[in-house]
Amino acid sequence: MTKLWLVRHGPTHAKAMVGWTDLPADLSDTAAISRLRAFLPDAPVVSSDLSRAISTADALTPKVRLPHAPDLREINFGDWEMRNFAQVEAEDPQRIRAYWETPGTIAPPNGESWNAVRARVDRAVDGYLRAGHPDLIVVAHFGVILTQLQRALGIGAYEAFGHKIENLSVTTLSCKSTGWSADHINHKP
Repeated sequence: MTKLWLVRHGPTHAKAMVGWTDLPADLSDTAAISRLRAFLPDAPVVSSDLSRAISTADALTPKVRLPHAPDLREINFGDWEMRNFAQVEAEDPQRIRAYWETPGTIAPPNGESWNAVRARVDRAVDGYLRAGHPDLIVVAHFGVILTQLQRALGIGAYEAFGHKIENLSVTTLSCKSTGWSADHINHKP
């Protein structure tokens, strides 16, 4: 069995769709980081290769730090990157609504569909599961965490999007030979 401790990076304060844009995390809430550090096990830590995830992972002061993983990046929003919903909706209302309301094969122009994100993250997580760590801390992004929550709960993408995943929250998933389970979702220590 492996228990995944999925941590969402610190806030960026952006009011737009932030996917592959490399914005820094605001880690000034040292009390929240201390509570998070105290809640997490002494386990290896891996993060996305984007600086907001890297700096959050480093703030946890892990004893074992695995290499940054590009496959744990947030959704690639393509041409929608760093734009808000209203801006995109004014240009392409059908596509953006379909992307969020019927996630699956619809992709932003020059971006990724939900199914592509899920496949990318599943491959990465499966590699870590094969490594056999009893506990693994993964510092990543909203979309990354939702892909694995969808997997663990056996729900559709639309239902997964209904879950709130706040910055500096922890979602814990147990991966056993008999299946997956969710222990905590969006827990704020």
